[in-house]
Amino acid sequence: KRAVPQIGKDGYPDSIYINAAKIFQGLRTEKSSGKILLRYGDASGSPTVAFKDEQSRRVSYELAFKTLKYQDLLEEMLVESKVYPSYSIPDELTSLLVVMLCDLQDRKFQNRKIFAEEEIVAEVQEIGNYLYSYETKLAAALARCRIKHDALSIEYFVPETISKQEQRTSALPICFWINTFKISLEDVIKDLEMKGFTKVESVPNFDHYTYAVDQHCRDVLVFPSSLKEELLNLDLSADCKLLLQ
Repeated sequence: KRAVPQIGKDGYPDSIYINAAKIFQGLRTEKSSGKILLRYGDASGSPTVAFKDEQSRRVSYELAFKTLKYQDLLEEMLVESKVYPSYSIPDELTSLLVVMLCDLQDRKFQNRKIFAEEEIVAEVQEIGNYLYSYETKLAAALARCRIKHDALSIEYFVPETISKQEQRTSALPICFWINTFKISLEDVIKDLEMKGFTKVESVPNFDHYTYAVDQHCRDVLVFPSSLKEELLNLDLSADCKLLLQ
């Protein structure tokens, strides 16, 4: 059985960092003049983002939004550790620096793997090496920031508006389209039942490994949101037989 690629736990291909940085550059929170810690260069115009496939698009946006979520903490870490400013990194690459720091912190400051047939991007390699050379100081800066704010975890630094949105989102079910060009509803149900899923009549009957057929679209299945990552790692998703809505 073909294994589903697991990117993220060991880092990402260079192209993911580049795309996530472009997305983050357009979404980041603008600070008032007295609170600006980092200079991000010119953000005018819409950046050109090219995705290799659907998974790359999804992962790039997830990394960009995670960076946005912890923007204040990441900026404070860079300044506190004296990693920023750096004469070797122009303002145009600041977004890439923050995105790669977000991923590095998420991986507990462990080195990332090199992916097979990965297209190497010089800027990503340069900033990656720069961050690794300061990983001890960055980890210490994170600890000082948590002590300073009396934070038990980095979730403390998530803005209240985003925290409330995440709470609402976690309570909502997720939907998957059945790609009827590749598989039928009946065959999807058989595959899910073999994997331990149970069909229920409606969302209120959800109990972890359960799902329901949408009442209006018979080629849409509804699942508890807690199963999102498991579902995306199924062969059904990897083979594009089930598509996340």
